[in-house]
Amino acid sequence: MAALTAADHALLLRLLDLPTAGPLESAAPARMWAAQREYARAAAGFTVLHHAPADRADLDRPDVPAAVRAAADEPGFLAGQPNLVLRRGPARPRSRTVMFNVHLDTVAGHEPVSFDGTVFRGRGAIDAKGPAVALLAGIRDAARRHPAIGTDVSVLVQAVSGEEGGAMGTFGTRPLVEHGYVGALNVFCEPTGGRYLPRATASATARVRVAGSGAIDDRPGDGHNATVLLGFLAQYLAVELSGGAGQACIAGLHTGTRHNRVYGSGELLVNLAYATESAGAALTATLDRAVSDGLDRFGARFAAVPDFARTAAEASSVTTVDWLKRGLPTLCANDPNLDVVLAAAGVPRWPDDEPAFTCDAIWMSGVPGTATAVLGPGDLAANNAHAEGEFAALADLTAFAGQVSRVLRAFADSPTGTEPDDRS
Repeated sequence: MAALTAADHALLLRLLDLPTAGPLESAAPARMWAAQREYARAAAGFTVLHHAPADRADLDRPDVPAAVRAAADEPGFLAGQPNLVLRRGPARPRSRTVMFNVHLDTVAGHEPVSFDGTVFRGRGAIDAKGPAVALLAGIRDAARRHPAIGTDVSVLVQAVSGEEGGAMGTFGTRPLVEHGYVGALNVFCEPTGGRYLPRATASATARVRVAGSGAIDDRPGDGHNATVLLGFLAQYLAVELSGGAGQACIAGLHTGTRHNRVYGSGELLVNLAYATESAGAALTATLDRAVSDGLDRFGARFAAVPDFARTAAEASSVTTVDWLKRGLPTLCANDPNLDVVLAAAGVPRWPDDEPAFTCDAIWMSGVPGTATAVLGPGDLAANNAHAEGEFAALADLTAFAGQVSRVLRAFADSPTGTEPDDRS
């Protein structure tokens, strides 16, 4: 049994005590360096291969979210967000390497830290500091049980920043993957209820912005009424974007807070989640087209209404669409060899008809010679990840450690892992 030891319990409590919400989540300093050093010290038998932030050039790409690109220019942003890579065993070909990825950054919000012998509580308990500690216990158990682990089979652990806050792994997981810190089998430790998920979604975010002239309430027709215009577009987009290949969330409509003035500017946010890159491209094209059509319909509907005639006539000239996030890949794995290894380890598969979710596993899309799964203990909603009262049951962490051990041993017993090439 891959039990967590008293030292593992103490490590998890220390990690929970360290605030690691990134700068996109919180203005409070994140102690990522300290957390990763604690983790590295506890990883007996591992060598530190890499411990440094991403390069600034990694963020000069069109698919990096706008919030990340803006934050990258702030002093100290990347310097406080390092990434750690550990390896157990010698360097081996990719075909005989397993990589585990876990993020040590959290969402914002302090949660009291405690352990009552059964349940750990604190920010990151389930997402994902608890799984990070259980991961080490599972690797340790596998090495004890199977002589190939750490000899014939090399084990990499990525402990990253930049998973939360909308960073989408752009300064955490992606640069590590691009530097070759991957294996034939790659496991991303996220709460999946102990089922392996060979898929990961992505999303695009559009900002529909009106930049017109306001007016006083006594002469509303003198200005552009951004509230009415954006409200109309919100309803129109809600219909036009429904029932497609992805999921649209119409949100973030804001113009102002007062009752006695016409606001000439404002914005509407639309998030588009998609399971495949083709679906993402179709959704973004649909939104661009729907905004254009919606503006035409608004013009026709309100042209003869005196208080809104100017807004109707000039709607297209004062309205723009900015993409805050677009072009991110998705993971759509369908690898029978992955299924064979995970089945041999006794790990159930996530049902094909159950929706996936977004995580850093998207950056394994298209990487040659690799198979990828998302696997971890607990459930994001049931364990209050990102919410008040986040917790992780010791029994669930122990069960996950056991899965890690079995996955490694099943991989070691597979002659060619998941049969990739040996490019590394």
